[in-house]
Amino acid sequence: MSDMSGVQRLTLGKAINLGLRRSLEQDPKVLLMGEDIGALGGVFRVTDGLHKDFGGERVVDTPLAESGILGTAIGLALRGYRPVCEIQFDGFIFPAFDQITTQLAKMHYRSRGRLTLPVVIRVPYGGGIGAIEHHSESPEALFAHTPGLRVVSPSNPADAYAMIQQAIASPDPVLFFEPKGRYWDKGDVDLGPVAAPHAEAATGLDRAQVLRSGTDVTVVAYGPTVATALKAADAAAAEGTSIEVVDLRTLSPLDVETVVASVRRTGRCVVVHEAPTVYGTGAEVAARVTEECFYQLEAPVLRVGGFHTPYPVSKIEEDYLPGLDRVLDAVDRTLTF
Repeated sequence: MSDMSGVQRLTLGKAINLGLRRSLEQDPKVLLMGEDIGALGGVFRVTDGLHKDFGGERVVDTPLAESGILGTAIGLALRGYRPVCEIQFDGFIFPAFDQITTQLAKMHYRSRGRLTLPVVIRVPYGGGIGAIEHHSESPEALFAHTPGLRVVSPSNPADAYAMIQQAIASPDPVLFFEPKGRYWDKGDVDLGPVAAPHAEAATGLDRAQVLRSGTDVTVVAYGPTVATALKAADAAAAEGTSIEVVDLRTLSPLDVETVVASVRRTGRCVVVHEAPTVYGTGAEVAARVTEECFYQLEAPVLRVGGFHTPYPVSKIEEDYLPGLDRVLDAVDRTLTF
């Protein structure tokens, strides 16, 4: 087993692996389910070594049937288990969409709070890996739109390690979107005890976080685009523009308070995500910021994201993804109003 103590420099993928390991060790009711997650360790090797150490009854290789995986997980949760399901790729989640949105999301409400479904659904999502069709989707807004589901996305190894454990401990179903293009990004991770899932601290599961302070523009991002936003802040600083970067971390429930406090300081806001901007998370953020900060805004809230098309072939995906230049262009435009 890995030495799980102190501060270590880890990739985001390894941080999730150690977070899963910690949860498996601490709670015998936690089990993992998914396609090829056992001996193979998953397509991205995020579950590497867990099958060997915890056995096939707790790290379960399932048939290629996403609806069956989620239906089984719902039954297990009703019997007191805490299943963690892996959807191998983002575009494969749709066969399970009915189970997630019709059953998993509604059963707590339908039972007037008598039933809880502590199911975590791990979804590697987003582009940037040169994959084929159905392997680079960003469907997070579909689930954030569904009442009864928590939707979160870590952007760095430290958050990935903590948030996967908080998600597993949560009494609510959680969609845990993992930015697959960032699996190999490294960062320092404190492998000490993790705070409770709904802690009021800024690092709680439901809280956004200001990663960089600034005075001119707030750039809001989550998951894979947070690193892009931080690079934009560095580039803008060289030209005299101060960008404040807010990592949403959670899409549902949305931490409006942290975002609004930032925009009231800067007077401007740009929202960045890989998913199409049309009906996306950025639209919700823009609406909430406009409602709360109408008299502080110096310019309209701008959105930067994917285009309203299916995700393109790998040869042109860099044209589709919101890169550094597109973020900086939006920053420049909001400063001209």
